[in-house]
Amino acid sequence: MTTLRVGVLALQGDVREHTAALQACGVDAPAVRTEEDLAGVDGLVLPGGESTVIDRLARLEGLSGPLRERIAHGLPVYGSCAGMILLADRLLDGHREQQTFGGIDMTVRRNAFGRQVDSFETELRLSFLPDGAAPVTAVFIRAPWVEQVAPEVELLARVPASSVERDLGTREAAGRIVAVRQGNLLATSFHPEITGDRRVHEHFVEMVRDAAR
Repeated sequence: MTTLRVGVLALQGDVREHTAALQACGVDAPAVRTEEDLAGVDGLVLPGGESTVIDRLARLEGLSGPLRERIAHGLPVYGSCAGMILLADRLLDGHREQQTFGGIDMTVRRNAFGRQVDSFETELRLSFLPDGAAPVTAVFIRAPWVEQVAPEVELLARVPASSVERDLGTREAAGRIVAVRQGNLLATSFHPEITGDRRVHEHFVEMVRDAAR
């Protein structure tokens, strides 16, 4: 049986952490820096980092066009934090010339939860986890949130009201969408790659495996 190749876009951000998480799930996790690299993967992770930098470097490397094309043709892609921004069809509070790869019919607000000093953790129940499963510890670092989605976008998690005053201290965050899926595309506002909990990556690997069948 051929081992799946789930690449990590290695232009900027927490590439190493995603690579380790994918390898722990039993797949090859090559770095993707060129169009040739992209052509050799079954799925792709867009890591957290600085979305404006990743966008600019992708354009400089000639990757933006090929990425959009492969996304449009069904390549499974998972984006965390900055990766969620890059998968959004529409962006609020982006830099003037910032572009996204798109693919998920949603509007995302960049840095919606605040600055680096406003980073926080909370527990989330993701809809794809089995009944009775422990919640995921979600780490948010200068994170976006989803403001609007089309009907075909599946909502996987929202910020629970119970966590707002305890973890955030702001009512505005309650109920905000922080995990979504549309077809072969998965996105989270938070960083599962830094907690040691592999369930989000395992879910994505299953998406890649299903697409490869």
